[in-house]
Amino acid sequence: MKTLVIFYSLEGNTRFISEIVAKELQADIIELKTVKSFPSTGIKKFVWGGKSVVLKERPELKNKNIDLSDYENIIIGTPIWAGTYAAPFNTFFKQYKFSGKKVAFFACHAGGGTEKCFKMFKKSLPDNTFVGEIDFIDPLKKDKKENNSKAINWAKSLTFD
Repeated sequence: MKTLVIFYSLEGNTRFISEIVAKELQADIIELKTVKSFPSTGIKKFVWGGKSVVLKERPELKNKNIDLSDYENIIIGTPIWAGTYAAPFNTFFKQYKFSGKKVAFFACHAGGGTEKCFKMFKKSLPDNTFVGEIDFIDPLKKDKKENNSKAINWAKSLTFD
Protein backbone atom coordinates (compact mmCIF):
# COMPACT_ATOMS: atom_id res chain seq x y z
CA MET A 1 0.00 0.00 0.00
CA LYS A 2 1.50 3.32 -1.05
CA THR A 3 1.27 6.27 1.29
CA LEU A 4 1.53 9.97 0.47
CA VAL A 5 2.15 12.82 2.89
CA ILE A 6 0.88 16.06 1.40
CA PHE A 7 1.31 19.31 3.28
CA TYR A 8 1.47 23.07 3.22
CA SER A 9 3.89 24.91 5.49
CA LEU A 10 4.35 28.63 5.89
CA GLU A 11 6.89 28.78 8.72
CA GLY A 12 8.38 25.28 8.55
CA ASN A 13 6.48 23.65 11.44
CA THR A 14 4.29 21.51 9.20
CA ARG A 15 7.26 20.63 6.98
CA PHE A 16 9.18 19.45 10.07
CA ILE A 17 6.40 17.06 11.13
CA SER A 18 5.69 15.95 7.53
CA GLU A 19 9.27 14.89 6.96
CA ILE A 20 9.31 12.85 10.19
CA VAL A 21 6.03 11.09 9.37
CA ALA A 22 7.04 10.42 5.75
CA LYS A 23 10.38 8.97 6.82
CA GLU A 24 8.78 6.74 9.46
CA LEU A 25 6.19 5.38 7.00
CA GLN A 26 8.54 5.33 3.99
CA ALA A 27 5.94 7.50 2.28
CA ASP A 28 6.19 9.83 -0.68
CA ILE A 29 5.93 13.49 0.22
CA ILE A 30 4.58 16.54 -1.61
CA GLU A 31 4.70 20.11 -0.35
CA LEU A 32 1.99 22.35 -1.75
CA LYS A 33 3.52 25.60 -2.97
CA THR A 34 1.65 28.71 -4.01
CA VAL A 35 2.55 30.70 -7.12
CA LYS A 36 2.46 33.91 -5.11
CA SER A 37 4.58 33.93 -1.97
CA PHE A 38 2.96 35.21 1.18
CA PRO A 39 4.31 36.80 4.34
CA SER A 40 5.55 34.31 6.90
CA THR A 41 6.14 36.69 9.78
CA GLY A 42 4.57 39.64 11.52
CA ILE A 43 1.05 40.99 11.39
CA LYS A 44 0.83 40.59 7.60
CA LYS A 45 1.02 36.81 8.05
CA PHE A 46 -2.05 36.82 10.31
CA VAL A 47 -3.99 39.25 8.13
CA TRP A 48 -3.31 37.28 4.94
CA GLY A 49 -3.88 33.88 6.53
CA GLY A 50 -7.09 34.89 8.30
CA LYS A 51 -8.51 36.70 5.28
CA SER A 52 -7.69 33.88 2.90
CA VAL A 53 -9.49 31.21 4.92
CA VAL A 54 -12.46 33.36 5.95
CA LEU A 55 -13.05 34.31 2.30
CA LYS A 56 -12.33 30.72 1.21
CA GLU A 57 -9.71 31.93 -1.24
CA ARG A 58 -7.99 29.43 -3.50
CA PRO A 59 -4.44 30.61 -4.15
CA GLU A 60 -2.92 29.21 -7.33
CA LEU A 61 -0.61 26.28 -6.72
CA LYS A 62 2.75 25.69 -8.38
CA ASN A 63 2.06 21.96 -8.08
CA LYS A 64 0.44 20.72 -11.26
CA ASN A 65 -0.94 17.31 -12.17
CA ILE A 66 -0.55 15.55 -8.83
CA ASP A 67 -1.46 11.91 -9.43
CA LEU A 68 -3.20 10.48 -6.38
CA SER A 69 -4.32 7.27 -8.09
CA ASP A 70 -1.29 5.28 -6.91
CA TYR A 71 -1.94 6.03 -3.26
CA GLU A 72 -4.26 4.13 -0.95
CA ASN A 73 -3.26 6.17 2.11
CA ILE A 74 -3.01 9.95 2.30
CA ILE A 75 -1.75 11.97 5.25
CA ILE A 76 -2.52 15.68 5.16
CA GLY A 77 -0.62 18.27 7.19
CA THR A 78 -1.51 21.93 7.62
CA PRO A 79 -1.00 24.92 9.85
CA ILE A 80 -4.22 26.10 11.47
CA TRP A 81 -5.38 29.48 10.26
CA ALA A 82 -8.45 31.10 11.83
CA GLY A 83 -9.57 27.71 13.13
CA THR A 84 -9.30 25.75 9.90
CA TYR A 85 -6.79 24.43 7.36
CA ALA A 86 -4.57 26.70 5.26
CA ALA A 87 -6.05 28.25 2.11
CA PRO A 88 -3.87 26.26 -0.34
CA PHE A 89 -5.92 23.21 0.64
CA ASN A 90 -9.04 25.00 -0.68
CA THR A 91 -7.32 24.94 -4.07
CA PHE A 92 -6.08 21.38 -3.66
CA PHE A 93 -9.52 20.00 -2.70
CA LYS A 94 -11.13 21.84 -5.63
CA GLN A 95 -8.59 20.51 -8.15
CA TYR A 96 -8.16 16.98 -6.80
CA LYS A 97 -11.20 14.96 -5.88
CA PHE A 98 -10.53 11.59 -4.32
CA SER A 99 -12.51 8.92 -2.54
CA GLY A 100 -11.99 5.46 -1.15
CA LYS A 101 -8.69 6.46 0.46
CA LYS A 102 -7.57 6.04 4.04
CA VAL A 103 -6.85 9.54 5.28
CA ALA A 104 -5.10 10.92 8.35
CA PHE A 105 -4.63 14.55 9.34
CA PHE A 106 -2.24 16.53 11.44
CA ALA A 107 -2.16 20.21 12.21
CA CYS A 108 0.41 22.59 13.64
CA HIS A 109 -0.71 25.65 15.57
CA ALA A 110 0.12 28.12 18.30
CA GLY A 111 -2.91 27.22 20.37
CA GLY A 112 -6.40 26.14 19.42
CA GLY A 113 -8.75 25.48 16.56
CA THR A 114 -7.82 21.85 16.08
CA GLU A 115 -11.28 20.35 16.49
CA LYS A 116 -12.83 22.70 13.93
CA CYS A 117 -9.92 22.16 11.53
CA PHE A 118 -10.30 18.37 11.58
CA LYS A 119 -14.07 18.68 11.19
CA MET A 120 -13.56 20.87 8.10
CA PHE A 121 -11.08 18.36 6.63
CA LYS A 122 -13.61 15.56 7.00
CA LYS A 123 -16.36 17.69 5.47
CA SER A 124 -14.10 18.49 2.49
CA LEU A 125 -13.20 14.84 1.91
CA PRO A 126 -16.40 12.78 1.91
CA ASP A 127 -16.29 9.12 0.88
CA ASN A 128 -12.92 8.47 2.50
CA THR A 129 -12.03 6.53 5.66
CA PHE A 130 -10.46 8.63 8.39
CA VAL A 131 -7.84 6.75 10.38
CA GLY A 132 -6.20 9.34 12.61
CA GLU A 133 -5.64 12.93 13.58
CA ILE A 134 -3.23 14.75 15.85
CA ASP A 135 -2.03 18.27 16.55
CA PHE A 136 1.35 19.78 17.35
CA ILE A 137 1.80 23.08 19.17
CA ASP A 138 4.66 25.10 17.65
CA PRO A 139 6.84 22.04 17.01
CA LEU A 140 9.91 24.07 16.00
CA LYS A 141 9.67 26.44 18.98
CA LYS A 142 8.68 23.93 21.64
CA ASP A 143 10.57 20.74 22.48
CA LYS A 144 11.67 19.48 19.03
CA LYS A 145 12.81 16.14 20.41
CA GLU A 146 9.45 15.56 22.10
CA ASN A 147 7.56 16.54 18.95
CA ASN A 148 9.78 14.26 16.88
CA SER A 149 8.89 11.33 19.15
CA LYS A 150 5.22 12.30 19.15
CA ALA A 151 5.18 12.34 15.32
CA ILE A 152 6.92 8.96 15.08
CA ASN A 153 4.56 7.36 17.60
CA TRP A 154 1.53 8.77 15.81
CA ALA A 155 2.77 7.52 12.44
CA LYS A 156 3.29 4.05 13.92
CA SER A 157 -0.24 4.10 15.38
CA LEU A 158 -2.00 4.73 12.06
CA THR A 159 -4.04 1.75 10.93
CA PHE A 160 -3.78 1.61 7.16
CA ASP A 161 -4.38 -2.17 7.04
